[in-house]
Amino acid sequence: MKIEDVLAAGHAPVVAILRGIQTHEAVEIGEALVEAGVRIIEVPFNSPDPAGSIGAMVEALGDRAAIGGGTVIGTDLAETLAGVGGTFMVSPNVDPAVITRSIELGMDVLPGFLTPTEAFAAVAAGARDLKLFPGSVLGSSYIKAIREVLPKTSRVWAVGGVGAANVAEYRAAGVYGIGVGGSLYKPGFDAATVGAKAAELVAAWNAAGG
Repeated sequence: MKIEDVLAAGHAPVVAILRGIQTHEAVEIGEALVEAGVRIIEVPFNSPDPAGSIGAMVEALGDRAAIGGGTVIGTDLAETLAGVGGTFMVSPNVDPAVITRSIELGMDVLPGFLTPTEAFAAVAAGARDLKLFPGSVLGSSYIKAIREVLPKTSRVWAVGGVGAANVAEYRAAGVYGIGVGGSLYKPGFDAATVGAKAAELVAAWNAAGG
């Protein structure tokens, strides 16, 4: 499943970032996220066994959720990600070669940017979705300002410091989606904990849109 499939089904544009997850727990945690309404799941490549965790979740959950990889900072990682069935890649930076290769491999791309120059470089490389990272540094007012100059088709996702407590502020600024890491999952959190946090996050997102 790709991100557009998740969105078309009416699910919230919320990415769960599972940094540090172990392969043996990946499917159970993924199931808890899916049941709570979070259907976009990212495993950063600086986790213990990212390819193994992504592959396990693709096999178990790939028809119900978009499973991808984060911290994709080289074309080799993009190829590894596609090889285990990942459908989207997230990066902390803008590398046109990584964006281009990921698109060639059929994946959605969410490159990370901070400045207008980086945002437009990502757009020029073919990115539609742009990850403002870290989102808390410049805040929601920055999102509102930068959206005024970006192409209308571009979609800004805020990652870093965004969660249930302040998601309404970011939605009001026009953010398209969010990515949530440490406040949703940290190594040691069990599936029940992650599921409860995910349900709270989805409820906050939906309430902010009302």
